[in-house]
Amino acid sequence: MSPSNTPQDQNKESALLKAELSGLFQYIQRVRKEIAHISRPADEDHHFETMSEQLDAVIRATDEASDTIMSCAEKNEELANACKQLVSDPTALKVLAQISENHMKIIEACSFQDLTSQRVTKVARSITYVEDRVGALAELWGKNEIDKVKVVGVEKTEDEKLLHGPQDPERAISQAEIDALFD
Repeated sequence: MSPSNTPQDQNKESALLKAELSGLFQYIQRVRKEIAHISRPADEDHHFETMSEQLDAVIRATDEASDTIMSCAEKNEELANACKQLVSDPTALKVLAQISENHMKIIEACSFQDLTSQRVTKVARSITYVEDRVGALAELWGKNEIDKVKVVGVEKTEDEKLLHGPQDPERAISQAEIDALFD
């Protein structure tokens, strides 16, 4: 802003400056609330650590599922090859060849897991990066200031309050505990 000569121009500039400062202050207050919501959300399912843990669980589950699928396909292929030695009927041999081809397609399709794992790991790193930045902002602002902000979450339905799955195997209740509920 250039210096003004008239009191009217100075009053306009002063009013403009006050309006800009007010807008900036409101923006900073909104950012502070957003940081509070991110750093200590009312809904515990939206903590960054929980999200990262969930993504890690996705990777573990797809690893285990892929390993199981590939192992079963390989064992079925061995059985199909054993059957080929016992069968001479051309139609049966064609069926066994088709089974072998299907096994190979299953094994090839399971390669999705590696790509999925890589992509999920990238997302987890991004979440960790954002979490670190939010943590730094919260630290810069001060824990006391962030704690002053009221965090309001979305109310869960009664059904949602009961749902906690899929469970991390280390935290999940055992099948015996579930069975005991029905006894």
